[in-house]
This record gives sequence, structure tokens and C-alpha cells, in this order.
Amino acid sequence: MAEQDFFVLDAVTHAFNLTQQNFADHDGAKAMAEMVVALGTSIPESEFALTREVVLHDWTVDELARVLFLESTTDVAVYHPLPIFFFKDGLSSLEKAIEAMEKYPTRFLGSYACVDPLRGKDALVELERQVELFKPLGLKMYPASFYNGKRGSWKMNDPKVAYPIIEKAGELGLRHVAVHKSIPIEPVEFRDAFNPADFEGAAVHFPEMNFEIVHGGIAFVEETALLLARFPNIYVNMENLNMVVARRPRVFAQILLGLMREGGDAIMERLFWGTGTIQYHPKPCVEAMAAFEFPEDLLEGAGLYAPLSQITDDGKAGLFAGNYARLHDIDLNAIKAQIANDDFARPQAEGLAKPWSSAAAIPAAR
Repeated sequence: MAEQDFFVLDAVTHAFNLTQQNFADHDGAKAMAEMVVALGTSIPESEFALTREVVLHDWTVDELARVLFLESTTDVAVYHPLPIFFFKDGLSSLEKAIEAMEKYPTRFLGSYACVDPLRGKDALVELERQVELFKPLGLKMYPASFYNGKRGSWKMNDPKVAYPIIEKAGELGLRHVAVHKSIPIEPVEFRDAFNPADFEGAAVHFPEMNFEIVHGGIAFVEETALLLARFPNIYVNMENLNMVVARRPRVFAQILLGLMREGGDAIMERLFWGTGTIQYHPKPCVEAMAAFEFPEDLLEGAGLYAPLSQITDDGKAGLFAGNYARLHDIDLNAIKAQIANDDFARPQAEGLAKPWSSAAAIPAAR
């Protein structure tokens, strides 16, 4: 099947504000901004590469929507605000999340609440405020904290820091907790805060909750595989793996097979698609995932207790949308009907727009 034959639900999207005016902590924000610049400018295919100037602008919700839904075959998305307070607005603001849901309610299916657990009682109050403000699909957190010039970290198995937040989320009706792992934010000592092994404590103590390892597989493949094999309430959000499948499909195959090593083929049902757009253009990623197959020589040696199967179109459909929809009780048929003739569907039917042509800053920057 070609990419246009799959229904694509992007589980992580952002409209970053990477301008210097948004820096709260110059060194930390600069490190984060340079990472995004590196991702956006080092793309092999020149048509998908951005200039430094374009990456470092204040991306709007309209730009994000047009890149996703006019320039790629992405059908619907989830917006993630971020609590990275090197930036005044957290880098991807809660205000933009609300704007996305209000402006494009059938295309942005929802958003996550986001808090910094190291803010203690203030974090609990903020979580309550956000749940009252909109209806989050879940809670998004970072293992690193940046607050009042101080850097800190916490773990998911900490009964004093993490558990009160998870408990409060459950009390407020949230059943999904996503935590950024595997990719450090900047070159400072956070010890092993980005290792997902601490999900074990949360998964055991809160069996009624679902936990997403965001960026799972980018690092700590073995630790992630063991978690997936042992805990049915742990999932992998594939954000950033989309870049790997687009640029290094054999490496991507090794990662996926590694994640399934202990748990077998069934683990495929607990992986779901996310791109982190605008970090990387979604079109080549969706195309690469739609065309992907495991190299036979890798498949022959994969699987610890049983052989692993070649990926199927049904498996890809699950990765692209079905697995996430099942986790969040989303009716994909209803969503398909809602977007069938909207303002994005009509021009998309005539052919995709040129990559990044939807970003207002590009003509001036180039």
C-alpha cells in the first residue's frame, strides 16, 4: 500500500517558538534550539531541508496545520504542549494547543496537559487548571526540570515526586501519562533520568493507568523491550523514530526488532506513530513508513523465544492510527467522515503542496 492508502494519526505535533525573545534561560534554550536546527537543516533531500532562519521562528498553529494536512498525507494529529521552561512559553505553548483544537477541531483530535512535577503542589494546581481549561487526552511530562534558573530531574518511580502527579491525573479522569525519554535535552548531568527503566515503578503502582515512553527506542532499546514484554500498560510513542525510518531504514528495522525481542509480534500493537512536526517534514517519514519492510537477513536472527514476522499492511495501519485510536477510544470511522470534505481534504485531493510552502517565514528567509 502507498502512503495515501493509510489513515495517518500523528500522535505528537508541536508549533515551536524558537525565537530568542522566547528564551528564559539562554544557555538551555540555545542548546535546545540548536538541536532542532540540526534536525531541520541536515536533511539529505534538499526539498525537505529548512534554513536556520526558518527553523528559529515562532511557528504558528496555521503553519503547523498546513504542513501536516496539505503537504503530507497525515490525516489527523494530537498537539503536545511542553513544559521546557528554558523557554518562556515552555517551547510549545498551552495557548497554541487550545488554539489548534478550537480552530481545527476535526483535525487536531486533542492535546495533553503538561506540568513540571518538581514544582510540587503548584504542579498539582496547574494540572487541575488545565483539566478545567480543556479535556486533555492525557498528561505529558519531562524527566528534566528547568525552573527559576535551577536544573533538576526526577523519576517515574519516585513516590514523593511522580506518584502524587499520577494519582492526581487519575482523580481528574486522565488515564494516559506520556513521558519524554531517551533524548537528553542538553549536555548537563541528569544522571539516568532519561532511561525509561523507571517506568517499572509507575506501571506496577498504577496498573489502571497507561504509560507512553515518548521517543522509545531512540536509546535504551533493551530496557524498553523488557518493559514492553512485562507490562501491558506500557506503550511506545514513536516520535523521532519517524526520522530514522526516513533516513536509516535498516537501523529503524534493527530498533523495531529490538523492541519486539522479548515480547514478540504482539508488541507491534503497542507502538504508535508520532513525528514531532515541525522538527522534520512529515511527508518523507510517512512515505518511508508506508514502504517499510524488515530486511530478511535481520528478520532471520530476530526474536528471543520465537521468530518475528514480516511487517504487514495491517501492522502498519495499526502503527499509523489503529493502536493509538484503540488506546484512546477514538472512533476512526467517525473521524474519517468528519474530515472527508473539509478545507484540507479538497486541496489535498488535487495534489500535495510543496514541502514547507505553508510556512509564512520561508519566502523572507530564502
